[in-house]
Amino acid sequence: MDVGLTTLVEKDIAKHLAVAQAMVTRFVSLDSGEKSGTEIAGTGRRFVSTVSTGGLRKTREVELAKTIQSVRADDQMLSIAQHTLLFRARRGVAIALAVADVFGRQSDLESLMARNASAPLQGEEASHFKRLLSAAAYVAAFAFAAYLAQLIEADSEPANDMSEPDFVFDTAQDALKSVIAGLDRAISGASDEQVMLARAKAFSALAIEGLLQRKGRFDGLGNFEDTHLRLDSDDFTLDGFDVAPSKKRTPLVMTFKKPNEVVGNHIAKFQALKLSKMLMAYDFDRQLNPFVELGGFLFTFIGDGAPGTGKTTLIQMIAGMLNDYCQVAGYAFHYENFGVDQISSYQGKSGQNCKQFVTNVLNPRVIGFGTIDDIDQVAAKRSDDRASSGQHEITGVLMEAFSGASTVVRGNCSFGMFSNYPENVDDALRQRAGARWLVDGPQTRDDYIDIFALLAGKNHKIPLGDHKLYEAQQIARAVETAYDELSEPREEGLKVVFDRFIKDNGEPKTLSDIGTYLHMIKEREPRFTGRAIKNVTDAIKMRAMDVELPDEWFEKPETFMHKGYDEKKAMIETLRKPFTMEMVLQETNRYADSEFRYSDKSDDAAVDKMVRDARLRERAVREVEALKAKGQWDV
Repeated sequence: MDVGLTTLVEKDIAKHLAVAQAMVTRFVSLDSGEKSGTEIAGTGRRFVSTVSTGGLRKTREVELAKTIQSVRADDQMLSIAQHTLLFRARRGVAIALAVADVFGRQSDLESLMARNASAPLQGEEASHFKRLLSAAAYVAAFAFAAYLAQLIEADSEPANDMSEPDFVFDTAQDALKSVIAGLDRAISGASDEQVMLARAKAFSALAIEGLLQRKGRFDGLGNFEDTHLRLDSDDFTLDGFDVAPSKKRTPLVMTFKKPNEVVGNHIAKFQALKLSKMLMAYDFDRQLNPFVELGGFLFTFIGDGAPGTGKTTLIQMIAGMLNDYCQVAGYAFHYENFGVDQISSYQGKSGQNCKQFVTNVLNPRVIGFGTIDDIDQVAAKRSDDRASSGQHEITGVLMEAFSGASTVVRGNCSFGMFSNYPENVDDALRQRAGARWLVDGPQTRDDYIDIFALLAGKNHKIPLGDHKLYEAQQIARAVETAYDELSEPREEGLKVVFDRFIKDNGEPKTLSDIGTYLHMIKEREPRFTGRAIKNVTDAIKMRAMDVELPDEWFEKPETFMHKGYDEKKAMIETLRKPFTMEMVLQETNRYADSEFRYSDKSDDAAVDKMVRDARLRERAVREVEALKAKGQWDV
């Protein structure tokens, strides 16, 4: 259940400021005493005794402010980086305590705390109170670690010799003290302020990881899983126990393309235009898009075509439209491409890079668009032994992100995979693409005239001739023609199946007819599985939502984009129409065509390789015979 957005207000944070100041100044902490403070000379490593000391605990004075200042001991005044960390730590503690208060109000903790103050609770109530108190402590620790992760910027690589804090979950203050003590230990001895920030940021990630591993111990977290907290002044967001990306937003710099600069690719361009407007229907308060609820939202798609047919231009067009719409609405827009340069030789690093890419785009506080260009080079087939371990890691991350058990589609972002050779993409990953865009570039005579005139520019006086410029690119007419062509298959393999179906059953009129056709396709192409059927039905629903959201809705934010979720949903519903048998057949043929196209390309590549190998063997035999005839062949 989604309980909506809770906005933190400054007065609720300010009342915890004194406690927060005390925590970053000085307090006494209990340490487990498992680590020796004695370093082995010349190694930087610590001596570990063979005698167990796990049961021993000792006190330690934690003075975070002094530890931060000691990074530049020769200067009494804090640098900007030092002050930032100290301020963020204090601010984070106050915010974490305010978040714990929110949890207390949402659960029974606040009322039980009031009753316990007047008379100690007994029996089951006391046990329930203790569980909720521990849960509040967990929530406070998580909020503090998430705040540091999102608000600290660090450029250098962090060290890998840190340990997670000795968590204490008795009360919210005890939990925060344990995390601050861990932070103090992590940054102690940092060589400079940039290393200090890097270690602090790495520690926050380590603390979050440790907290998530312990989440199952707490049975009183209740609705907090679905709570969305927002502090606008700090640009801090907490979505339950999801951590929003901590990457600082910078203005998007890329070459944008207008729709009229994309020649050909009519269906792909049409769906790209619809996708751009769909994303802008996202409601930031509800954190849901009406198109997700009504059907037809495009979360993932794959675009394939020969080199030079316009895949990059299509990406630039979508990013440009989304950027323009977001500037009108005042929304944050995040575009990111994941490419081969992010494949690492270090074990696990490629998967981490890919996970971060997915997390950045999924951030529910932005409109996101993520692309994986040349997906066949970035992600490997699981059966490909020649691919690197990094490529296999990326395949696993993308499969889980696009249609895994934990995938949540909110409707604020979309992922596009692009490839010149989609047959080389893992079958399971490719089928996680909800839509197939054939990016085949200009096709007709009119297309080639239009694209040449567009690229040639205006620095000439050569007449155009007998041609109406860009008339063939009028999207409504071009798409209608393109869809009509899909009433019958294009690929030879599918044509055989379609002709046999029509011969045996006639034109499809019922759902049973379509089911029969799908089963016949499955018999010919084994990769046409249940997931393929889901993708077909999603495409059909998208056609049902094939509504042209008026351009006027996006000229001023208050007309549509800033309206409430229910108002947006009602406005969209008025435009919706039922899908027809014609749409069903067209979308079935369009998706099945792509599977047969990929299969045929894969088979053709295999045949070409076998032919080439046979030719090489014959050539080798001839050359060996020639060497033998000359007496130059020595076995």
